[in-house]
Amino acid sequence: MIEAALFGAGRIGKIHAANLARQPGVRLKYVADVHAESAQALARQHGAAVASVEQALADPAVKAVLIASSTDTHSDLILRAAAAGKAIFCEKPVDLTLERARAAADAVAKAGVLCMIGFQRRFDPTFAAVKARLQAGEIGLPEVLTVTSRDPGAPPVSYIKVSGGIFKDMLIHDFDIFRWILDDEAVSVYATGSCLVDPAIGEAGDLDSAVVTIRTRSGRLCQINASRRAAYGYDQRFEILGSEGMLQAGNHKPTEVTAHTAHSVSHDKPENFFLERYRAAYAAEIAHFFDAMINGTPPRTTVQDGLKALELAEAATTSWREKCVVTL
Repeated sequence: MIEAALFGAGRIGKIHAANLARQPGVRLKYVADVHAESAQALARQHGAAVASVEQALADPAVKAVLIASSTDTHSDLILRAAAAGKAIFCEKPVDLTLERARAAADAVAKAGVLCMIGFQRRFDPTFAAVKARLQAGEIGLPEVLTVTSRDPGAPPVSYIKVSGGIFKDMLIHDFDIFRWILDDEAVSVYATGSCLVDPAIGEAGDLDSAVVTIRTRSGRLCQINASRRAAYGYDQRFEILGSEGMLQAGNHKPTEVTAHTAHSVSHDKPENFFLERYRAAYAAEIAHFFDAMINGTPPRTTVQDGLKALELAEAATTSWREKCVVTL
């Protein structure tokens, strides 16, 4: 029996706890959260105990930790978990600064522990199917990737102020998709953006609408368009143009029912938000984490992937602020 500790009992922590509970041979032993009531409720739900981070890391029976706490705690918890010799799963981003993210990556390498970063989109069945068909050569050599990433609505401005900005908070997933799908690295990044959804977001020093253009080492191109508002639901799509065709990954809908009447042909809007859209992906990534831990399966996402995505987010932030192309 592998015993695990969960740091963070909020929205995403609850998702990971439920998925962990479904893994054979795995038990959630501890839940830690600065909000005591949340920790107690989640621990009670899964037959776990409430503990401090220090207590959980000091317990030799705990072999794995899942970090789902606030972003500003991620790198510190990675450092401490690596020093304790625990296998680590951590939500994105590794940190909001490259310096601390690199320190965390160095600590993981030095300790020789497993460290997966929560880029769940790599585990989405639709996105993974596109990747597999691309690798099989169905559309020849990939040339242009277009990513659409739109949330149904903006988060509170109080969150915006501590989020690190749209590139590190929201588009970091899209930067990871870019690297994963094209299997290539960026040589230049150009980002521009506006506040079109809520002027208060601009007053907080951030954007709510952005476009990023990336050129890769091999000359491939990627464009990411993102918005904090899509009135019709959570819009997550991408397409790859290749030398012999195109592959598209579309949105998921609650049902596949289409209604045909004399007035219109209609179907469901996209899933409401990320918890619904990536339900299967969240389950698959936790299963993969324990498979990597138990069977030595190479992890599909690593702390280095987290660092690379953060480097792109930092480059995009600099490009937007300084109105220039950033060369990597």
